[in-house]
Amino acid sequence: MNGLSKGVGKVEVALRWDPSPAGRPPADLDLVAGTYSVDDPYGDPSYVVHFDSRSPDGTIYLNRDSQDGKGFGFDEVMTLELERLDARYARVVVGVAIQQRGEDRSFGDVSQPGLRIREGYTDLATDDFSGVLGATAATVAEFVRDETGAWEFRAGVHGFEGDPAAFAATMGAARRP
Repeated sequence: MNGLSKGVGKVEVALRWDPSPAGRPPADLDLVAGTYSVDDPYGDPSYVVHFDSRSPDGTIYLNRDSQDGKGFGFDEVMTLELERLDARYARVVVGVAIQQRGEDRSFGDVSQPGLRIREGYTDLATDDFSGVLGATAATVAEFVRDETGAWEFRAGVHGFEGDPAAFAATMGAARRP
């Protein structure tokens, strides 16, 4: 990043998957974003945005929410307007959680999952979750404010095994190697 860069501004995180095979319950994947304060960038999230919610200031919101993967293209889409996010926030972590309704499901049980993160028309990252097939959730992006106030994107899909509620509470914790 050069001295003239303003960093990452408005980002779209898009998730897709195919409907479950006949006779199987529908797979429901959810995008989740947590914001973390300057005072506690790896602690508890200041707030979490997920299905049926948006950030208090309207800078993070779901454009599309699917409960079954039916549709064309991307089934679930979240927009993050990082350039408008208040200076008291140092990090935003985005993840994907698989709803566990009645049966345990991992990414390996979901038909053709895919992820795209883009700013404008530029793809910042794409992934098919093949590196976390046994996970029930995964962090997929981290946005960190640098010393100038510009947002930096850190790519990487990191798996999590457990309940989606526990994932939302712990997804921003510092990762151990």
